[in-house]
Amino acid sequence: MPPASPLRVRAVTPIHVDESELERRRERYAALAPPGVHVHLDNLPADPRLPRQLDDAGSIAMSDAAVAEALRRTDPAHFDVVLPDCVLDPGLDELRAERFVLPVVGITELAATAAAAVGGRLAAVARNQAIAAELSRRIQEYGLAARFAGVHVLDLSFAAIADDDAWNAALDGAASHFAGSRVTAILNGCSAVEVRVGAGVPVFDPTRAALTLLGAAHVSQLVPTPARTGAP
Repeated sequence: MPPASPLRVRAVTPIHVDESELERRRERYAALAPPGVHVHLDNLPADPRLPRQLDDAGSIAMSDAAVAEALRRTDPAHFDVVLPDCVLDPGLDELRAERFVLPVVGITELAATAAAAVGGRLAAVARNQAIAAELSRRIQEYGLAARFAGVHVLDLSFAAIADDDAWNAALDGAASHFAGSRVTAILNGCSAVEVRVGAGVPVFDPTRAALTLLGAAHVSQLVPTPARTGAP
């Protein structure tokens, strides 16, 4: 029997975004979430000390700490799962290490592991070298090195995240880059981009995949919500 209650997911952006971008991302989550999964997206605070884009290792590290702190303030009475809104899965290690009261789900951890589990050989793309390096580290850290062919850098600006045409044009080049290789799927290295079907090696949307998998886990009653574990 499917669960009677929806799975309540709290997501947090990896940077502070303006109101129009926040609304765009919220609408995207609403469209991608399967039946029975409700995603609420919160913005990081407009703190001048926090990065407004991820362009180097320092900004990525600051984002990781800020997302962990924001997710740590999630009220377990109102949410069942927390989800960093980023393919770099920021805050994941820190919250799990401290045994955070709610399940901490990583977009790339779920999506990349599933792609490898069904027998595929995985590659990825990222808009810049800093994100590519961290994404590569993450995927290999998840035990997928033997099935991972690396990250292709798209050399795109931050503005391209909200420009589906520009991003997908760059993806066509990435698909050509991996043509003729043993790669069977390419993970799109941004959680906030609408991926279109193109020619060549398929590029998949990790956010769509992660939410679909999370929905399946919820239907199968695999998500350890407080109601199932007896936690307060």
